[in-house]
Amino acid sequence: MRTDLLHLASDLVRRSEAFALATVVRREPPSSARVGDAALITQGGAFHGWLGGSCTQPVVVRESLRALADGRARLIALSPDPAAERRPGVEAFPMTCHSGGSVDIYIEPQLPAPRLVVLGLSPVAQALTRVARAMGYSVDAVDPGADRASFPEADRVFTSLDEPSLRHRPPAAGATLSAVIATMGDNDEAAVRAALALDPAYLGVVASRRRFAAIRETLLAAGVPAAVLDRVKSPAGLDIGAHAPAEIAVSIMAEIVQRVHARPQAPRTRSLPVSAGEARDPVCGMMVATATARHTASHGGRTYYFCCAGCRARFLGSPESYTAVVEAGSDG
Repeated sequence: MRTDLLHLASDLVRRSEAFALATVVRREPPSSARVGDAALITQGGAFHGWLGGSCTQPVVVRESLRALADGRARLIALSPDPAAERRPGVEAFPMTCHSGGSVDIYIEPQLPAPRLVVLGLSPVAQALTRVARAMGYSVDAVDPGADRASFPEADRVFTSLDEPSLRHRPPAAGATLSAVIATMGDNDEAAVRAALALDPAYLGVVASRRRFAAIRETLLAAGVPAAVLDRVKSPAGLDIGAHAPAEIAVSIMAEIVQRVHARPQAPRTRSLPVSAGEARDPVCGMMVATATARHTASHGGRTYYFCCAGCRARFLGSPESYTAVVEAGSDG
């Protein structure tokens, strides 16, 4: 991979920004791409690198954004005969570069580390921090008596949830935020209210059902809506018969993983429907971002967008033979 792409990837990781890496893993001549050619696509759709002709970029960007949305890698094939390339595990799309050839491109999403906020200074809180860090989570530990010695594995340690850098740090795009309260009876109600303000995807409380029922009644009386409290899982963790702090921590992390993977995934499709801000090239059928299109032409009071100068020239040579293609389908 090119050094500039490695530097860019490192910078995006440092800033907790999602991106996708696309790599050519197979090619058939006369494609200008070579095996090993790579590109980086940001969560904003910016394309950096080289994967062959520019006509491959719209599909790669589109599929990269889908990969970032559902968190799943994918293998795509671009070919003049996409039907011949369809096989298990491969999504095929038309190759519209006039040079011909075909390429297989592996797209891998790189998502920011999921974030876990642990409240409490109990043995369970400390064990949870260790287990979560071992799983690649970014961990914030919070307790009035917390210090670095108490949580050596945590990324950040706070003595209050009112710390601005904690409360005003939204989860990065593509990442999840979870919170676990392991205060074990020490200001549980205040901890639950503070954790709810973070709007975590998962909020668990390490407490018995009887203890949490008392916490819930106190919070209801204080005006916290029942629907909000219904989101809280207590006792936190899957029922695996855990007793020791490390076992409880494992059960909680297992439940967090289960919740995350149970979220609905974005649908995968081989088609390229027209989205807002896109238009279909009437010559080759490629999707073109209208805001950044370099090649356009007007005909019959309408603007048409093209993936390259070649398609525009062919259109201008016989516009009537191509306008019907656009009018027959959806073109946004």
